Amino acid sequence: MEGILIFGLLVGLIIGGMWVQFAVASAGLAYLWAIKGFAGWKALGIVSWNSANSFTLAAIPLFILMAEILLGSGLSSRLYNGVSPFVRRLPGGLLHTNIAGSGIFAAISGGSAPTAAAMSTVALPELSSRGYNVRLVSGSLAAGGTLGILIPPSITMIIYSTFTETSIAQLFSAGLLPGILLAVFYMGLIMIRCIMNPSFAPADKSTLTFKELYTAALDVLPFLMLIFIVLGSIYGGIATPTEAGAVGVLGAMLIAGIYKRLNLALLQNALSRTIKMSGNILFIVFTSMIFAYATALSGAGETLVNYLQDADVSRIAFLIIVMVIFAILGCFMEGLGMIAIIVPVIFPALIALDINLIWFGVFVVILVELGQLTPPLGVILFVVASSSEKVKVEDVVLGTLPFFIVIVGFLFLLMAFPEIALYLPSLTTG
Repeated sequence: MEGILIFGLLVGLIIGGMWVQFAVASAGLAYLWAIKGFAGWKALGIVSWNSANSFTLAAIPLFILMAEILLGSGLSSRLYNGVSPFVRRLPGGLLHTNIAGSGIFAAISGGSAPTAAAMSTVALPELSSRGYNVRLVSGSLAAGGTLGILIPPSITMIIYSTFTETSIAQLFSAGLLPGILLAVFYMGLIMIRCIMNPSFAPADKSTLTFKELYTAALDVLPFLMLIFIVLGSIYGGIATPTEAGAVGVLGAMLIAGIYKRLNLALLQNALSRTIKMSGNILFIVFTSMIFAYATALSGAGETLVNYLQDADVSRIAFLIIVMVIFAILGCFMEGLGMIAIIVPVIFPALIALDINLIWFGVFVVILVELGQLTPPLGVILFVVASSSEKVKVEDVVLGTLPFFIVIVGFLFLLMAFPEIALYLPSLTTG
């Protein structure tokens, strides 16, 4: 009953407009007081130290800085223009560039909001002027943006690893194949819709010369090399994710320098945005550790395990329940907050049901993707809508619905074939 009341308090504070960090901290402190009184607060010093004393979390500001340098230098337009010649002859034309470009930028940014912002700023004005369907354009950009937290490196996966003590390298490798498959499904949906209704995307029958393809490939090549260096060093065991993030920052500065976009103002703005975003994320981690400590102290996880055993709940039924919970929370809470609240509570149940934690990490990240597309507070919806005055939030929501259905279907596919997420980690760990 205490747990239910505290969780209700948490949801009420968030719905009431309180920032997630302070809502989680308030609920955590109230939970500790309800269990142990003020004596329960004596461990806050140790909890706060453990949340901050993490070499793993140092990767977060590095990946953010890498993305901010590339985003601030305006190189996202070069990436977009480099991808478009290779996909514009497909049914759907340049809509596929939204997905492919987002997938490549996702392997650099580590987050969904930067990915959606980078692609939307370039694509919305371009495709709107060419007569593409605004809802399909905005929906593809929103869906493509969610790939930012699935295709590694992923800040969300780093946060998940801190709560479950799983390997970041294995999580990154587990997210790669599902991310690529989901991007392919997005492109398949675009092709089907444009074949059924050709007015959604004007056909491009122009022929491309070898010089145009060569020039486009040169625009994409630096980004692919940066991805190869960052992820290859992690998968090859050469560098930790934190060290790879530092290498990625140097690589981003080098790319910006090659294209003559690197200057002091760019670095100052990138550092400023990195500090703000990192502070926000790490503050969520700190307050979530308080809530996780209170949850562990209360024994809520063990109680949940006993309930599942008494009710004879199967693994599939449990995962469907988790899907419903995340779908509801996604209406008014951002992804990191959902992971911070739900994962510590259900962690004992994951162990009891013998659910692979690496696989579940991918599963949870895709659930967070759903939350980012769920109105009224889906962050990606507003990122895309704010990129152009001609696009309303309603257009983004309606354009996203078909992709939302694809994500739900992909979750069930992942449950039926867990090897989709576990194949690549098995190659690196045996």
